[in-house]
Amino acid sequence: MSHDHVLMRPTEPTPELLRRGWANFATGVAVVTAHDGESPIGFTCQSVVSVSLEPPLMSFCPSRTSTTWPRLREIGTLCVNILSADQGKLCRQFAASGTDKFAGVAWSATTNGAPAIGGALAHIDAHMVAEHDAGDHTIVLAEVTSLSADDSLDPLLFFRGGFGGFHGH
Repeated sequence: MSHDHVLMRPTEPTPELLRRGWANFATGVAVVTAHDGESPIGFTCQSVVSVSLEPPLMSFCPSRTSTTWPRLREIGTLCVNILSADQGKLCRQFAASGTDKFAGVAWSATTNGAPAIGGALAHIDAHMVAEHDAGDHTIVLAEVTSLSADDSLDPLLFFRGGFGGFHGH
């Protein structure tokens, strides 16, 4: 039996090699949003994870270079919009810096006032309870206060630098 794949040899974990190694871990993609009373704000995040069911806790990790996260932190209440398979363009729009990220985006306010993006797979309302420095990112712990999901949609996945989907049931 022949294997035509190339394995990376163990080596020092440089940022480039870490990026290449972690690229092999398919993740879902989310947009974390809030509303400051005047306008909606948000950023793309792929490091979203459920932490605990009792109490209902989740975590995500914004980059320390993010200019959006400090504004969102001040608000404290947020919505994690888990993107569906056809929202790759929207994902890139929210990852861009210095633009109107909500231009052309349909959204409505959730129970805590944060934007729920139309067409997302799920909306998870939460409020921040803790924050920890973690290298070039920040680990945010948030308590889930409400959620909604559309089980008829497929997820947007990020894998090896590109987007794809998972069509299963």
